[in-house]
Amino acid sequence: MVKRQFPRFSEFAHLLKPAPREGTHLDRVLQRKANVYDLRKRGKRRTPQAVFDYVDGAADDEISLARSRNLFRRLEFVPKVLRDVSECDTTTTYLGVKSAYPFAFAPTGFTRMMHCEGEPAVARVAQRTGIPYTLSTLGTTTPEDLAAAAPDGDRWFQLYVWKDRDFSVKLIDRAKNSGFRTLVLTVDLPVGGARLRDVRNGMTVPPSLTLRTFVDGAMHPAWWFDFLTTEPLTFATLEALGGNVAESITEIFDPSMNFDDLAWLRDQWDGPIVIKGVQTIADARRVVDLGASGVILSNHGGRQLDRSPVTLRLVEPTVAALGGDAEVFVDGGIMNGADVVAAIALGAQGCFVGRAYLYGLMAGGERGVQRMVEIFAGDVVRTMQLLGARTVADLTPDLVRLPPDDR
Repeated sequence: MVKRQFPRFSEFAHLLKPAPREGTHLDRVLQRKANVYDLRKRGKRRTPQAVFDYVDGAADDEISLARSRNLFRRLEFVPKVLRDVSECDTTTTYLGVKSAYPFAFAPTGFTRMMHCEGEPAVARVAQRTGIPYTLSTLGTTTPEDLAAAAPDGDRWFQLYVWKDRDFSVKLIDRAKNSGFRTLVLTVDLPVGGARLRDVRNGMTVPPSLTLRTFVDGAMHPAWWFDFLTTEPLTFATLEALGGNVAESITEIFDPSMNFDDLAWLRDQWDGPIVIKGVQTIADARRVVDLGASGVILSNHGGRQLDRSPVTLRLVEPTVAALGGDAEVFVDGGIMNGADVVAAIALGAQGCFVGRAYLYGLMAGGERGVQRMVEIFAGDVVRTMQLLGARTVADLTPDLVRLPPDDR
């Protein structure tokens, strides 16, 4: 039998005291978000459907995106025990420059559409954290304004080559004159992918004020208030792009670009060049032989060719094939810091994340992006410790077991 007694109020009164209230209401709300999917859920509530679907969606049946995320879910970690992991060093380098963590912010287009604070907010978080940030050609902030927002950050510039090469050269010069260190050439977008959610939503940039968007605006008044009362949403580095996204991309981007053009690009930029969108070992080898300092194994987050390769599987063989001649990065399907650790263990120099920080941006602007970084950073440290890894160099392929490629 359990002996019971009636507690006196004085014995539990201290338990009824409210927790100390620190920070703003938004800070407290974001602190309760335990992972990126929590940020995604809040971002979806606060953002018009067409905008959220632009971030969340992928091409055609979204098979590539699902496969990428599923591979991260199915892989196994193989931890080493009885290692001293009382201290954990997460630092690494991206093309010779120190990064506090082995993840960086990928280029994303139309970022001020997700939240009015846009690219400068993301760049400031990257600068505070000590990780690289990449500004997109399709950004809504100019290279000059981005440099002013994060003057001490490791800033990269992502380039799409236009049919008008003179305009491309002007973009490159603006990035160079604004102190961007690395040029990222995206090569997997000769034409726009079939992003069916955008088609169904009638997605335009900036969003059109139709009856449908007016009704949607009533459900998301804070977003529309910001949209209507801040600087007009435009493509900051472009002049001709507007309206339907896929049609505009097909109209102005150059589908004739080929390997011979890398020599032209090398003449325009005297810093590191990274080729983004590589999906075969042979192409990785060839662009490195033509002068690339690094490659980003990427299927554009599943937003271009559906059923394209799952890039995580390419990491080990690509690293082996390049033999240290260039750095190998990877993106696609990365939704937490454990995913980052797995990719690094397989040989990647670093990971680029896009959707994850956009979910944070939609959830709470700059503070939402900061919360996403806190979540990722905590995941990285904890996963490394549980694997028995004190440093990034301790992350080796024997710590990860990939499942058979049976889809």
